[in-house]
Amino acid sequence: MNNSFKSQIGKLPGYILVLLWCIFTFVVIGWIFAASFSTSRDIFSGDMFASGIILENYVKAWFANNVSMYFINSMLYTFSAIAGVLLISAPCAYALSRFVFKGNKIIQNMFISTMGIPSIMIILPLFALFTSLRLTNSRWMLIILYICINVPFTVFFLMAFFRNLSPAFEEAAAIDGCGPIKTFWTIMMPLAQPGIVTVTIFNFITIWNEYFMSMIFASRTELRPVAVGLFTMVQSMRYTGDWAGMFAAVVIVFLPTFILYIFLSEKIIAGVTGGAIKG
Repeated sequence: MNNSFKSQIGKLPGYILVLLWCIFTFVVIGWIFAASFSTSRDIFSGDMFASGIILENYVKAWFANNVSMYFINSMLYTFSAIAGVLLISAPCAYALSRFVFKGNKIIQNMFISTMGIPSIMIILPLFALFTSLRLTNSRWMLIILYICINVPFTVFFLMAFFRNLSPAFEEAAAIDGCGPIKTFWTIMMPLAQPGIVTVTIFNFITIWNEYFMSMIFASRTELRPVAVGLFTMVQSMRYTGDWAGMFAAVVIVFLPTFILYIFLSEKIIAGVTGGAIKG
């Protein structure tokens, strides 16, 4: 009991720091939610809800400030890119982790090394390439970019899950006459579901919040995702002064990732820890 008590006392500073960070986060998020239901005058006066609960801020942000268009664009980019990433990365990770062939380690090292290249270093060459091919300001071009950028991390993440699955599943499938492709789609892919769900969540957050690449390659207003659209709204606040509408837009943009964390936090933790546990 004494040793346990001493160990808990030793962890007390860490608990305090985590508690303070949680309180700070909840206060900031709560203030933003409160500001989204107030007026700009109430926000600057510090007296939230003095004019009542203003639901019109969300209506104005969704329709008048083009948040609906940015939101739909981001949904299209995110779900299309995630589907493309999984279709490419899952079979690739399975092949690299379960089969021994010449060049296997080289390919794995190539995927790992590309994860260390900052995106900003490849922006100019990519922009010059797509400009010469006249492919800028295209939704498909942006989706392809998102797929290519997120494939290395997804392959690296899923390899740990496929590598730790028992080979008995493949042996049993081979006895029943299943080929490698059918074994992957019907047996191994469902068994790696925790890792697939986790990496899908990570990719969703990454693509949803991506700003720099979409700003460069999607300069037209009708192609902008929520990150670029929100920045445009913040810039316009200098002239319109509709800060309440801006906070409503922030809540709308922030809501999908917030819902993911609330309802799928256990799956994220299970997926991250599951890759390190032998099957």
